[in-house]
Amino acid sequence: MKILLGGRSPTVQAAALAATTVLLSIAVVTGSAKAGDCRGYAQQGVDWSGCKKSMLIITESELDGANLTNTDFSFTDLRGSSMKSANLEKGKLIRASFVAAQLEGANFNKVEAYRSNFARSNADRATFVNAEVQRADFREAQLTGTDFTKAELGRADFRGATITGSRFTMTNLARARLNDAVFTGPLDFRNAFLLLTRIEGLDLSKATGLEQEQINLACGDASTRLPSGLVAPAGWPCADDPDDSNDL
Repeated sequence: MKILLGGRSPTVQAAALAATTVLLSIAVVTGSAKAGDCRGYAQQGVDWSGCKKSMLIITESELDGANLTNTDFSFTDLRGSSMKSANLEKGKLIRASFVAAQLEGANFNKVEAYRSNFARSNADRATFVNAEVQRADFREAQLTGTDFTKAELGRADFRGATITGSRFTMTNLARARLNDAVFTGPLDFRNAFLLLTRIEGLDLSKATGLEQEQINLACGDASTRLPSGLVAPAGWPCADDPDDSNDL
């Protein structure tokens, strides 16, 4: 006498097992796709989340709206690429190049972007909240309405950049170069750390959140204009920083 498990014949059981295996395979493939299509070509809306894309040359790529969260772009050349509204949150962008890239509305929150190059890029309305962007090059970049709240921007270079309406709330700007930056209207420096920040020649008369203690730490000169009630420290102008150079 044959004992049938669950009342099913061996043939039925084998068929059920095969069907289950197929379904599991489909689930694995689908899950991998959701985690990021790392072999996918650079294109608008591509999902490269969590992918390793370091040390590549992918200049002038079309990555508008792409999901690039947790992606490793360290040492990658993305010059001239279009990455409008792309999500790069928590990405690793160490020494990556975004020179002349279109980055409007992109999300760079919580990225690691030490010595990254954003020169001549357009990053209007982009966000760098809680980003690690020390020694980054923002020279001649378009940064209108860009949010750097709580970002680490030590020794970052903003010379020639347009920073109208940018937010530097609780931002570390120690030794950053804001001199020669271009802007109109107020900038938000509430609780920003301005140790030896270069603000020579800037009109900060409409800046918000500035306190005398911050100004005492910064480096201005006779042409720096301050908000009403704040005065230039006796130590202005500062001596040249021996570590300052074009090599960021």
